[in-house]
This record gives sequence, C-alpha cells and structure tokens, in this order.
Amino acid sequence: MSSGDLSPEEQYRWITKDLPEVLNAQIIKDVLEKEQRHLKIYWGTAPTGRPHCGYFVPMIKLAHFLKAGAEVIVLLADLHAFLDNMKAPLEVVQHRAKYYEFIVKAILKSINVPINKLKFVVGSSYQLTPEYTLDIFKLANKVSQNDAKRAGADVVKQVANPLLSGLIYPLMQALDEQHLGVDAQFGGIDQRKIFVLAEENLPGIGYKKRAHLMNHMIPGLGQGGKMSASDPNSKIDIIEEPKNIRKKVNSAYCAPGDIKDNGLIAFVEHVIQPIQELLADKEGVFKFDINRPEKYGGPITYTSVEELKEDFASEKLSPVDLKSGVADRIVELLAPIKAEFDATPEFQAAEKSGYPVATPKEEKKVKKVKNKGSKYPGAGKESTPEPVSEVADKLEATKLE
Repeated sequence: MSSGDLSPEEQYRWITKDLPEVLNAQIIKDVLEKEQRHLKIYWGTAPTGRPHCGYFVPMIKLAHFLKAGAEVIVLLADLHAFLDNMKAPLEVVQHRAKYYEFIVKAILKSINVPINKLKFVVGSSYQLTPEYTLDIFKLANKVSQNDAKRAGADVVKQVANPLLSGLIYPLMQALDEQHLGVDAQFGGIDQRKIFVLAEENLPGIGYKKRAHLMNHMIPGLGQGGKMSASDPNSKIDIIEEPKNIRKKVNSAYCAPGDIKDNGLIAFVEHVIQPIQELLADKEGVFKFDINRPEKYGGPITYTSVEELKEDFASEKLSPVDLKSGVADRIVELLAPIKAEFDATPEFQAAEKSGYPVATPKEEKKVKKVKNKGSKYPGAGKESTPEPVSEVADKLEATKLE
C-alpha cells in the first residue's frame, strides 16, 4: 500500500508507531485531516563520535514517516557538534558531517528505505545567516540561563565549569524548526527538555508551536545508561569488525532473568523486529534464531519478542544463548553497510579525515649517567651539600659586603 492510499488516520498511525511519547499530537492530526497535506518533519544529528547501532532506531522511524508520505529532512547539525563542549573540533567537523551522511544513507539502504525521498541539509548552510543570528538574540532575550542549561542537560555534555556554547545549543535546536519550515521535530526521548523549551518560547518571538515525536533510547552494553557515541564501551560502531562485535556482545551486561535493564533484549525489540517488518513489508513479522549447541538443547527459534522475553525472564533462555543470537543478528545487519564502506573510497576518506588517528608523541630520551668506575680522582669521597641555614648566612654576608 502506497502513502497515497493511506487515510489520515493510517498516516498518523505510521507516524506515531512504536513511539513512547508525542507532544502536541493535535498539530499532526490537523495537518493530515484539516489541511489535507503531508506532514513536514525533521530529524537532526550532531556529527560528534562515530555512529553506533543505536542509530537504527531513528532510521526505522524515518522509514515509517516516509511510508506515511511525510516530507522528511535529515539535518546534519555540524555547528551543534562544535558547540557541544568541543566534542568535534571545527577543523574536522565538516568531514564528520560527510561521514554521518554516508552512514545514514548506508543504514537506510540496508533496510530498504528509499533515500531519494529524503532531503539532507547541513546546519551551517543556513545557521550562519543574519536572519538566524538575529533569531538567536531574540530567543536569548526570552530564555533564562537556568532554563537553557536544564534543556540541554540530557543532550549537551555536562562538565563542572560549562561553556556558554552549551546554552546556545538548545536555542539553535528550537530555531531549526522554524528555519527548516517543518510541522514537527523528531528525536530521542533524551531531547524532551529541548522540545519543551521550543514549545514554550518560539511563540514568544512570533513563531508557531510544533509537534514533537520521541523514539526509544537503546541501553548501552554496560549496566545502565544509553548507548553513546562518546563511550566506546557502551556501543557497537556501525562499521565494527565482526570479531569485535561478538567480543563486545559477549562482555555485555546481561543478568539472568533481568529483562528491564537488558540492552540486548531492547535491541531485539526496538531494532531487530521492526527491521524484519520493514524488509518483509508486513507488520508482526519476527523470527529470531539461536544456534544453540545440541548438548544444551539444540538450535531454537522465536517467532515473537514476548515469547523470547518470557523465556529469558523464567531463565529458560540463558544469557550466553541470547548473546549468541544477538551477535549473529548484528553481524548480519552491519555486513552490507561495512561492505559499502569497504567499496567506497569517499566513504573511507570521510571517516579518516573526520576521525584522524592521533600520532603518539615521542618520549624524550633520558640521558644515562656514565659509570666512571672507582679509580677516578675524588672517587670514594662523598660530597655533602651545605645545610640550608649556612647557605642563607653566606648570602646575607654577601649583601653586607
């Protein structure tokens, strides 16, 4: 079924499918039902650390938006990356933005999402204009320091002595809604405070309120916390080598019977299943194979996430077996993306320039003390330094002469 065949109700269902929260849903419904046009929406990403498997979650939603006929903009927020406590130096941030564009397109192609329907925009292409700058000043006159700091608390890197740039970041993200001409902004649940800041303050400078859609955040591989580009131990990079994938998954936190704080089960539920639905173009599709050794019961296949969760909660499914199945699926998911990276020199060049390998500093050679032996003049006589008091007396005497 094409997006043109969908009713406003069906379009809304696809737009909000599997989202934990939607703010101002009526704005979306009014666009679809009263204005009878497609929704305009943007998703932004700041090109800082290397993209990881958590990026599959927003990519799946971009597929849902397109299925609903929405006009989707992908914002490569290069200036935001620079403002985020210098996570990305200005001289390399443009290379990282290009690398992110390659990654986003490769992920979408790997899950059969038509990228020709997406519009990619680099933030600095419009964020350096006089109009945008004036809007920053206007918004700065409406938002207090505390409100700006609170808005970016879950997004901007928090340090003991924060830079002013961290306060500008959420103001710009709010303004992007107006300058990109969208009806809604989409992001992770960690963006909620920035979304609220936009809703409360954009009308104060003459701009309309937008809707906001939030996706789930995939937990990291450790205990607690989201999968983060700035924490290499919490994530699996999009172009990670298979042996590293298996090593990281095998060392991931996965307590027996615990399905609440389990990043691997969350990955199955929010990445593996919805991707299978996209590839099959049919909702409810799920097949999860675990190649379990015969001595432990042999291979097992799950056809629903709930069944898998129930077996893990009752400890019928062990952490070792779950890790084995998840590692196999991640290797499969990333294989076409890694193949495209290996076959595309421009893709590789963007990665190399965006994440240059630091050259180790050469250590200065320590001059060795020569062993003069025991037969040189003065050998055996120990030189005793003068007491500090005697040195002080001599200096005083020198002054009096």
